[in-house]
Amino acid sequence: MLALMFVMPIAQLLILSSAATFDVKSAQMYVVDRDHSASSRALVDRLRASRRFVVADASPSMELANDAMLARRVGMIVSIPADFERDIVRTRAARIQLLLNAEDGAAAGVTRSYATQIVASYANELGASLTPAIVAGPALEVRTRGWYNPELDYHDYMVPGILVQLVTVVGTLLTAMNIVREKELGTLDQLIVTPLPQRTFIAAKLIPLWVLAMVELSLGLLVARFVFHVPMRGSIPLVFGAAAIYLVAALGIGLFVSTLVNTQQQAMFVTFFIIMIYLLMSGLFTPIRSMPEWAQVLAQLNPVKHFILVMRAVLLKGASASDVVRPIAALAAFGVVILTLAVRQYGRRVG
Repeated sequence: MLALMFVMPIAQLLILSSAATFDVKSAQMYVVDRDHSASSRALVDRLRASRRFVVADASPSMELANDAMLARRVGMIVSIPADFERDIVRTRAARIQLLLNAEDGAAAGVTRSYATQIVASYANELGASLTPAIVAGPALEVRTRGWYNPELDYHDYMVPGILVQLVTVVGTLLTAMNIVREKELGTLDQLIVTPLPQRTFIAAKLIPLWVLAMVELSLGLLVARFVFHVPMRGSIPLVFGAAAIYLVAALGIGLFVSTLVNTQQQAMFVTFFIIMIYLLMSGLFTPIRSMPEWAQVLAQLNPVKHFILVMRAVLLKGASASDVVRPIAALAAFGVVILTLAVRQYGRRVG
């Protein structure tokens, strides 16, 4: 139990924060160069110099390139037509084709974004637009700046969300298993016949786990700050205040689960079923705005979604209490409703 409470969450934070990323560190590409000119070689060198792309193979044959894509040896094909350099000189416009393996749509989108940015930069230097479509005209300089995460470090985005996930698992799962363990040992029946008030028993079970979850959050924030260098621009007391409210809902879910099952194994399965739905509809891995409208409506009933929003807003944006008052109010409402239902359900089961 001690390992489950302290060692496993920190280990998961360290592993998942590095593994759960849509960033593409290195993409294998196949070069089909039918021009063999200085300009075409310079374009390939520019892609390679970015360290985002590695030339896995090259040939003038599209059939060989397609075979490599089918065998998943490469994720992108760069097709440079004949007369590429001549078109640049004569018309100040040329075209290339980027073919991507879009089985993983997110990774393909990121890869395409990297490639088009590099090609556009190279085109500006040549004074022509070398995008996949023919666009004639003068070169256009585009400057971009990312707010709140200027380095586009995916750790800054994922670590706060994964930390919410770990706090949720600790608070909900341990609550359910702790109370169900009393059933398995038979001590719950003994406690029922004692003069101990029901509220006192529930408080004695939930408050220590609430404290442990807050300790887990503290350790997770230390790991986020000193291992992953996640910026903490907002108020840390505000983060703990929101966590204190959120954990009321998380513990209430665990208490409710404990009234539905009789063994710790059942508690584990039911809890992970609930948490899986919560996480997939929380915006942790995929944007909520990309979901269908009905899923976006259901996501508003997800307390995990609101707490992740608070964590990211406070840590990355430096949001104040007035900026996150709506999600915190939603967390408070969820906590009151869920804990009330759980206590009533528990009273009916043991009554």
